[in-house]
Amino acid sequence: MPADMVRVGRLDIGGGSPRIIVPLTSSTMEGLREEARKLRSLPADMAEWRVDMFGAPAPVDEGAVKEALRMLRGELSVPLLATFRTTDEGGKRPLDAEDYAPLCALLCESGLVDLLDVEAFFRTGEAKDIIARAHACNVPVVASNHDFHATPGKKEIVRRLLFMQEELVADIAKIAVMPQSPADVLTLLSATQEAFARARRPLITMSMGPLGVISRVSGRFFGSAATFGAAERASAPGQMDVAALHAVLEALEGASR
Repeated sequence: MPADMVRVGRLDIGGGSPRIIVPLTSSTMEGLREEARKLRSLPADMAEWRVDMFGAPAPVDEGAVKEALRMLRGELSVPLLATFRTTDEGGKRPLDAEDYAPLCALLCESGLVDLLDVEAFFRTGEAKDIIARAHACNVPVVASNHDFHATPGKKEIVRRLLFMQEELVADIAKIAVMPQSPADVLTLLSATQEAFARARRPLITMSMGPLGVISRVSGRFFGSAATFGAAERASAPGQMDVAALHAVLEALEGASR
């Protein structure tokens, strides 16, 4: 059965053409403000604030994070996904293990984010507790997993996605993997299709890098509910320019009717 939709702010995720999420990657307040303002003229359904990039490489400043959240809430007209990507999964600065959960709590308790990214296999094993705390703040969660080196087998990809839904009780399950061959891209797409048939919540999947670009536009056909497009700069290998991504998705939407 198809996955249920999830409400994020004023946006429904799940079903139909994939939603477009655009990362905000600036390290400075002014740069972040400029990115948020430019987003108004771009075909974006959601913004992702990469908190790990803000203020890097200095340690996380909670006061600055709160100030940036207030600014973004005022500038953005689309829902906001907050993400601190750790260095274990491709992030831009380290965060002590004991600081990850409190930062996630700060983001949720601010009342200023619409969706929170939580790394499903964070090394302290606290993901389930972090997700429960987010839900207590009425913030839905994307449980995520990233492999920048390889593509796991199909069964393993499906296992991870269903674990995020069933064990972690995440609202959306996300996995991004790195292909070493075109066959790896097919593995990701086939795993997405199987997980989608078994899932009760939306999935976001992608094969990264140049080889995996097709996976970023094919969600409608395999079951991925959202995709990431770059504006100022990409936050992961293989992200298309958001305008080009939108044009391709529109063309596929029209051709599939």
